[in-house]
Amino acid sequence: MSIRRSAAATAVLVALTTTACGTQRDGPTRTQGAAPAPSFTPRPTCAQAAEVPVAVPSSPAPSVDGGRTRENVDAPPNYADNHAYRTQAPLAADSRAQGEASAALIRTELEKARAEGDFRDERIAAALRNLGCGKEHGVHIGYGFYSVHTGVACVSGRFTAEELTGEVHGAYAEPQPGTGPCVENRGGH
Repeated sequence: MSIRRSAAATAVLVALTTTACGTQRDGPTRTQGAAPAPSFTPRPTCAQAAEVPVAVPSSPAPSVDGGRTRENVDAPPNYADNHAYRTQAPLAADSRAQGEASAALIRTELEKARAEGDFRDERIAAALRNLGCGKEHGVHIGYGFYSVHTGVACVSGRFTAEELTGEVHGAYAEPQPGTGPCVENRGGH
């Protein structure tokens, strides 16, 4: 009788496992090849150019320091650790190209303000708002300095009667508190 029960149990087990194949379950399904949802909320975008120049990957520059290693560098102990807060996120070639296109749009808007002779911080803010950049983009403006995260890269620079600059860079690991991700921390960790 135990052989019959074993055979019956095996038959039931085989039937249960084979009948589940090919069934669909209720609820959302992923199609093959679909990208998984990101585990973070992407930054909102602003100052995006309609066309972005194609980025040409650069070849790494050869080392010119004679092969120095960390052990023989003349620096205080833990210097790198103590200054890690100043680290910027690296930008891939395509992100840098998008950032440069955004910087060109920002420069065009600021050139309009320059033609008007208006160098106030409020005018810088208005120029960035014209491009869709607001508080949610980490806009920081003060004393002719501006910075904004376009959703892809940071654009920071100066806007005064004497100069109009813009630099594309990655967000800081530990930005200046209360300023957004694109302002270098003046303090430390």
